[in-house]
Amino acid sequence: MSTFLLVAASVLVLNVVVSAVRVLRGPSTRDRTSALLLLSTTGAAVLLVLGAATGVPTLRDAALALVALSAVTVLVRVSAERGRR
Repeated sequence: MSTFLLVAASVLVLNVVVSAVRVLRGPSTRDRTSALLLLSTTGAAVLLVLGAATGVPTLRDAALALVALSAVTVLVRVSAERGRR
């Protein structure tokens, strides 16, 4: 089972790399924000899968913190965009 989880984590890390490229090259700020949100949620998924594969419960806490930070990032971005209108 841990082999499957490690393979799943590898696929998710590949998704993180693609999201990072989109954050760097995104044509607009909205695209970059969406890619950043995808990057953070996929990063949290990687941490959860690795935590389950290795039995390290601290990785779950790190995943929770990452999701909380991404939610704050989206809220700040949306409120800043509403302020420009």
